[in-house]
Amino acid sequence: MKNVFKKESVDTYIKADSRLTKSLGARDLLSLGIGAVIGTGIFILPGHEAALHAGPAVAIAFLIAALVSGLVGMAYAEFSSAMPVAGSAYSFGSIIYGEIVGWILGWALILEYFLTVSAEAVGFASYFNNNILGAFGVHLPKFLSAGPLEGGGINISATLIVLLIAIIISHGASLSKKVENVAVVIKVAIIVLFVVVGFFYIKTSNYVPFYPKQFHTEPFGLGGISTACATVFFAFVGFDALAANSAETINPKKDMVKGILGTVIVAVILYVSFSLVLTGIVNYKDLNVDDPAAYALKVVHLDTWNKLITIGALVGIFTSLLTMFFGGSRLVYALGRDGLLPKKMGQVDFKYSVPKNAILVATVVQAFFAGLVPLTELTSLINAGTLLAFVFISFGIIPLRHRKDIPNTGFKMPWYPFLPIFAGVASLYFLLMLPAISKISVGIWILIGIVVYFTYSLKHSKLQNKK
Repeated sequence: MKNVFKKESVDTYIKADSRLTKSLGARDLLSLGIGAVIGTGIFILPGHEAALHAGPAVAIAFLIAALVSGLVGMAYAEFSSAMPVAGSAYSFGSIIYGEIVGWILGWALILEYFLTVSAEAVGFASYFNNNILGAFGVHLPKFLSAGPLEGGGINISATLIVLLIAIIISHGASLSKKVENVAVVIKVAIIVLFVVVGFFYIKTSNYVPFYPKQFHTEPFGLGGISTACATVFFAFVGFDALAANSAETINPKKDMVKGILGTVIVAVILYVSFSLVLTGIVNYKDLNVDDPAAYALKVVHLDTWNKLITIGALVGIFTSLLTMFFGGSRLVYALGRDGLLPKKMGQVDFKYSVPKNAILVATVVQAFFAGLVPLTELTSLINAGTLLAFVFISFGIIPLRHRKDIPNTGFKMPWYPFLPIFAGVASLYFLLMLPAISKISVGIWILIGIVVYFTYSLKHSKLQNKK
């Protein structure tokens, strides 16, 4: 029996990742962070969660989720400062807890990344088909606008956007960051416009009751808002994706924390104000739609603004797709780099310095799910892996501080050990508050991962076979 808790060294990862180009600064990381966090989460989730779990109090759910994610983000920033390597939670877990824990985190996050990209693509297709093609009188037949589970054949718009993102990603981080930097400015400006214009159409009666009685479930009557919080963590998996760029950051000791905390501040302001305006314009009961912002503007007959918010949504989801695709492909690369997945996954294309085979695998899987599975089914499967990683990364700060072989002259999480423990406990609570389908699906996925580990990964692991 090999030592499944054997720990990898930071130097091994840094040496392996030296093939990747360091081209990202603090501003690029902030753009990537906003690109990831302000995407489908803001343009779609507030409507669904207001209608199904929290009413107008969905704004509070986003506030709580953003604050907890911000604390976890600090933990990610400390890890990225101490060990600037690709693979994020997987690599951090392998160094701190041992290979099998790192593998479980990496395996869980692969599912999260792939499903998140697919869900983002379906959200993009919903806005594009309903508000862009529809404006030109083009209505795709159901066979090309919905998957088999919705009585169609394939969601062609969702599939094509995944392929377009793959082309951009395959041309390296430099092209990705240029597209991201421009798109993020457009997206944030349009969200601010929605908030400002929508403010004048708020009906205060729509805020009563603010937290409807039917959502007052256990524990302590906070079940609805807790479930909404747990669900909207979908928007904050971007922090892991941001940390996945550590190996390609010019100065990770200083810039990672700027990117992460800057993203938290922007996310809190935009999510809370957007949710309050949205639920003020339209009664929460009518918001269970895939394009709630555009729908709200239709209700108050602001057709020109409706088109503008649609452009913002498309740009916003596009940037989120870029970051999440980027992070997922780097995670697959990291697992291949270490021999836990076939070594071809760890190969780097020398022309663009990208893991081309990892990108190819990510493209095929994500395009498959985007084309064939509806948004509600995808989002119900997401989050458990994200929150599991949040738990381990938060608590992991404690053993990290005790590792004398991993010096850290950069950012360190304040109020140690209180904040790491609080962030870990909060993440664990929201993990337990997720819908049963999410916990069951990720549990089955992890069991499959454990089988893969003991039948393939353990034999081929570079760490286990090291002399």
